[in-house]
Amino acid sequence: MVSIIIRTKNEERWITANLEGVFGQDYKDFEIIIVDNNSTDKTIEKALKFNIAKVVACEDYRPGIALNMGIRESQGEYIVCISGHCIPVDNKWLSNLLRNIDDVEVAGVYGRQEPLAYTSDSDKRDLSIIFGLDRKVQKKDSFFHNANSMIRRDLWNEVPFDETVTNIEDRVWALKMLHKGYKIIYEPEASVYHYHGIHQDGEAKRCVNVVRILETINPEIKNSLHINIDELNVVAIIPVKGEIDYIDKRPLIEYTIEQALSSQYIKKVIVSTDNPELAKLSEQMGAQAPFLREESLSKDFIDIEKVLQYSLNQIEALKIYPDLVVYLEITFPFRPNGLIDAIIKQLVSGGFDSIIAAKKENKSIWKEENGRIERIDKGNMPRQYKEANYIGMRGLCCVTHPEFLREGTLMGEKIGIYEVGDIGSPLEIREKKDYELAKILLDFWTRTE
Repeated sequence: MVSIIIRTKNEERWITANLEGVFGQDYKDFEIIIVDNNSTDKTIEKALKFNIAKVVACEDYRPGIALNMGIRESQGEYIVCISGHCIPVDNKWLSNLLRNIDDVEVAGVYGRQEPLAYTSDSDKRDLSIIFGLDRKVQKKDSFFHNANSMIRRDLWNEVPFDETVTNIEDRVWALKMLHKGYKIIYEPEASVYHYHGIHQDGEAKRCVNVVRILETINPEIKNSLHINIDELNVVAIIPVKGEIDYIDKRPLIEYTIEQALSSQYIKKVIVSTDNPELAKLSEQMGAQAPFLREESLSKDFIDIEKVLQYSLNQIEALKIYPDLVVYLEITFPFRPNGLIDAIIKQLVSGGFDSIIAAKKENKSIWKEENGRIERIDKGNMPRQYKEANYIGMRGLCCVTHPEFLREGTLMGEKIGIYEVGDIGSPLEIREKKDYELAKILLDFWTRTE
């Protein structure tokens, strides 16, 4: 049996893909021990959806301490170490590690680490150079990496990982094994995707040039999508308050629910409302309304971040743990087909924290501050030379990670823009005249869709 030790700290963005990859292996005789360093997100809740043998809490974290704690709780003859943010490339990862360690002269095996499409340039460079395509037998070189490795338990019993060092516990252990006359194997066929690199320095301009060459040789580094969106738990939240509004005898909310349900990626559509009648109507339309939100959250001065934070807390209290949250407002009924899925795909493929739908604006843009009118855009130059300005429409569609909503904010630091170019999308229905215009446009929009 193989014991797989997974170290985690706030890995909720990665842990589902990690465990899907591990449980999808063709070699099945393994157990999983998670060693968690005080995660404050939903890493453990998501991990427990899988058949985990044990979760070990590591308070005083150093890599050697964490690994030794996990190994002591395990039963396997061979020990695999994999980081919680690493994803096996294919279902041969585990068996390709295992086939190298039958040789009694081999102390440990480490596998290839490949960058994700949105890994930083410096990390792409390091991973692509260090983890090559040729298998190596190391008799003098002590390089070894526990983000993706396998060792023999009997040798660990003799030499546990050093618990005093803050880094490179893997190379310290490998060096001791080499001194004992054992070999270390590098197996490129046992590969994982790894978001982080192993070096953090380097001159930036030279790094970019090297990465561009590497991407030319191996286009997959730049272009491929390594996280399967279909396996993510994508949840749409539609906040709505007050009475039921209609466009030509059809509830306004129905348009947004219908668009969310048509997404191939959204798993659940949750309506967050204070109106029992609207909640019942939403469920009849195919959405879920598992709670009524507090009336205090429906005051005009309450910002949407607080409503979404509350709604996510209620959803997670029901043991529904989203990997991504799609925020939709019912005031935007004219979303084009495919808009929501295109934004979800852009977020995953680009590694963004959040994506917001927006309209590009080349005209002059002004703001009022302290009684003065100031121009924001770059002035009177030809439009083709001006820097892009965008008008955000977060209610049209905003896709984000739940970790930000828990903190009371809608979006993270790495924000992407999904440019909306059609005429209908920006139309928002709020005032009486908006409903009259929507009724006129509805027949045309339905036919063109």
